[in-house]
Amino acid sequence: MPNPRADFLPIIERDALQLPEGGRIAVWVIVNVEEWNFEAPMARTVLPFPQGVSLTPDVANYGWYDYGQRVGFWRIKEVLDRHGIRATLSLNGAVCEYYPRIVDESTKSNWEVLGHSYIQRSLLLEDDERSVIRKTIDVIKKKTGQAPRGWMGPGLGETVDSADILAEEGIEYVADWVNDDLPYQMKVKKGTLYSLPYTLELNDIPMYMVQYHRSPEMYDRARDQFETLYRESADGARVMAIAVHPFITGAAHRIKYFNKVFDYLKEQKGVIFMTGSEILDWYKGATAGK
Repeated sequence: MPNPRADFLPIIERDALQLPEGGRIAVWVIVNVEEWNFEAPMARTVLPFPQGVSLTPDVANYGWYDYGQRVGFWRIKEVLDRHGIRATLSLNGAVCEYYPRIVDESTKSNWEVLGHSYIQRSLLLEDDERSVIRKTIDVIKKKTGQAPRGWMGPGLGETVDSADILAEEGIEYVADWVNDDLPYQMKVKKGTLYSLPYTLELNDIPMYMVQYHRSPEMYDRARDQFETLYRESADGARVMAIAVHPFITGAAHRIKYFNKVFDYLKEQKGVIFMTGSEILDWYKGATAGK
């Protein structure tokens, strides 16, 4: 069956949209900070157990993840702060309770906070999806003073009801549908919901953990991605997302290439760094009445 959440509309048939201040490319940086349950199977693994067994607790793989909270996140944030770039923090709600310093320092830098469920567990495994969504929104609002406007399911996962529930609970945009270079309005039963162009191409999990590329791949791929989008942006604005996780991009051998991405992008004309909410507000304004 076709996409149940959006009509098919080729990008070549849409009206050209213009970014503020003559911009051509909106660069959206998403830093995903998750909470993994030490007493459950890990959300992802880098090291298999000897003899092919699976054990809990999984100390080695938990440590790989926990390095991101303790060290990797701070490397990523130092790079972004040095470049004056405000990221969107994709946040499991439990991070507000167990790693409050991460949230505090992100909000000090005026980052946006996006809901990423309560812990890093698929929504398909939750007994009550709506209660998990509400709990995530409430915990983030209590910690930051503002409810998240955006949402990303763990592993970009949704149930058949997720979009409708999210819209009903006040979420304005989702990042799960990685199928465009521009935002678009989704089909929901009540309210409104938009899809923003998240990425699996400039995303460190597929790049390094699935495709096993060397550390420079993020920099090389970002330049190639930008060149194509910039050429196409002569016919209207485009969005370029960059998605990272502290336990992957925050590794010592990768961080310099993350920094080089922004050295390169800041040299290019027509680049505007925006949070997810800023992209949403721009898109709604640019398409109003169309």
